[in-house]
Amino acid sequence: MKIDIFTFNRQYEDIKDEIRGPLEEVIKSGQFILGKDVGLFEQAFSAYCNMKYGVGLNSGTDALFLACLACGIGKGDEVIVVPYTYIATLLAISMTGAKPVLVDIDEETYNIDVSKIERKITNKTKAVLPVHLYGHPVDMDPLMKIAEKYNLKVIEDCAQAHGALYKNKKVGSFGDVSCFSFYPTKNLGAFGDAGMALTDSEEIKQRLISLRDYGRKGRYEHVIKGYNSRLDTLQAAILRVKLKHLDEWNEKRRKNAHLYTKLFKEKGLDLVLPYEADYVKHVYHIYVVRIKNREEVVKQLMDKGIRTLIHYPIPIHLQAAYKELGYKKGDFPIAEKCCEEVLTLPMYPELGEQEIRYVVDTFSGFL
Repeated sequence: MKIDIFTFNRQYEDIKDEIRGPLEEVIKSGQFILGKDVGLFEQAFSAYCNMKYGVGLNSGTDALFLACLACGIGKGDEVIVVPYTYIATLLAISMTGAKPVLVDIDEETYNIDVSKIERKITNKTKAVLPVHLYGHPVDMDPLMKIAEKYNLKVIEDCAQAHGALYKNKKVGSFGDVSCFSFYPTKNLGAFGDAGMALTDSEEIKQRLISLRDYGRKGRYEHVIKGYNSRLDTLQAAILRVKLKHLDEWNEKRRKNAHLYTKLFKEKGLDLVLPYEADYVKHVYHIYVVRIKNREEVVKQLMDKGIRTLIHYPIPIHLQAAYKELGYKKGDFPIAEKCCEEVLTLPMYPELGEQEIRYVVDTFSGFL
């Protein structure tokens, strides 16, 4: 049996008839840049997340970058973030000229350890950027209290948590701005790069609209130095169709995750399984376990036709790109430990029960 870490074909087969019509309409209209589907998807997705405004952008990275700019973050400012995330989170901060200030993660959720935030706040701190990693929400209530106490902006990175709930409230509905990636492998994925920033602030929305489109006010009138970061109309049309299925797909992910966990527990293996706090609804963008002999297990699984990945093998503070921050090995021990042990197993809504059983049986044979 061959099982990939992710597959697009099964999902496409399920929805291809729904997608063809909207794509043909866009092509016939010729409105490829900021066409009507962009506005319709902005409305639909912001409503889904219980936010007033959505601004479609060309990637999740640009959503974070432009959200930082729209919140007034720039050179000389500091933004609190984690060392355990995809590098795009920190690049978005760096591109504004601001400095990322790192806080270690919680070992169970892999999210920012909120209890360690306050000690990193200085008079230069402008914002905190929580990452809802792997589909498990950050503990937002205490984080929001800290932000309010110190008058900090909150920019949520929701790239891996579309539809996740924190105390029955959607992630992306807590901060000043929330940012989503629609990269193809995400819970809600496009057929290319795409992103969105959500906000309840009319002022931030208008800044984002200007920033994404060359800083324009009129066709050839530019009031600020902006960027070219517009959500493609074809991608918006695809995402409008896919959004209707998101909750159903998330439930299938949860069902698959719970089966993985049940079967692994029955085997009694020496590994750390995903955690789900009782106040959240995890949407399992990926299913991550932790083991000691990871490299050998990866090789043996591949030999048996099972492809795995590692999210993420090197923490940000030990990346050459961020050596100027001055951190060293041992500064963030939890993040470093997780980087050495995490292993991502196949996870997608269309994954079958027999495939999950094959992964678990094969995995347990090596342990």
